[in-house]
Amino acid sequence: MQSCFWRRILVSIAVFFLAGSIWVMHSPPAFAYDNPELLPDTFTPVVDLAKTLPKLQEEKLVTDLEQFETETGWKLRVLTQYDRTPGRAVIKYWGLDDKSILLVADSRGGNILSFSVGDAVYELLPRTFWIELQTRFGNLYFVREQGEDQSILQALESVKGCLLKGGCNVVPGLPREQWILTLISSIIGGVICGFAAQPHREGQVFAWQWALIFSPLWGILFIAFGIGPVVTRTSEWLPLVRNIAGFLIGVLVAYLSPIFSRPSSSTES
Repeated sequence: MQSCFWRRILVSIAVFFLAGSIWVMHSPPAFAYDNPELLPDTFTPVVDLAKTLPKLQEEKLVTDLEQFETETGWKLRVLTQYDRTPGRAVIKYWGLDDKSILLVADSRGGNILSFSVGDAVYELLPRTFWIELQTRFGNLYFVREQGEDQSILQALESVKGCLLKGGCNVVPGLPREQWILTLISSIIGGVICGFAAQPHREGQVFAWQWALIFSPLWGILFIAFGIGPVVTRTSEWLPLVRNIAGFLIGVLVAYLSPIFSRPSSSTES
């Protein structure tokens, strides 16, 4: 029964990542047509057809991307579009190659961000990184709260930071929503561990055998989903301490639950 449950979970995760990788790595709106007349006559690393970026913000971004390319050799390009797109013309216009990263922002979809990435980039930033990057900064909730311009700018800052330090497997930073999920996972893992460790015979204090049998379940919830996302995304100790405390509280509450549910004894006169 347990093996069937985990098999379904693994299959669901695999399908999610497969669908996400196809969605992120392919940008049909950006390359479906070839309209070079939409591109400016002079070279610029930012083509803001959708007028997403304020003028001063766009000028600063252009300067930053040009300086970043001069210092590192990585080409970061930004295209915003809405009803029309230059399509494949951007490949020749920007000279996109193995060291190029193209961010396309298009508000017509459910997620405004998509990426076209050169082969050399994958050696430092794997496909799962781009899926998480799109999910974190391109979702409608982030855009609604922060704005489309911040979606673009913060995604680029994550990419630049990871390239400068030699690569990332995950997107740096731990958003509050993601941390809450890790905390919930830690608490649930603790509850399962506590229930499994309840004494099953007289004189037994801690059923470590049962806790060990259920360790794949509570261990995955606590370590893989509770601790792992925290330590790989941030060096701050507070979220880690809170998750460990949540796990221990879950263990304690579940372990002591029979005492709380036991009816109080009363003496009859």
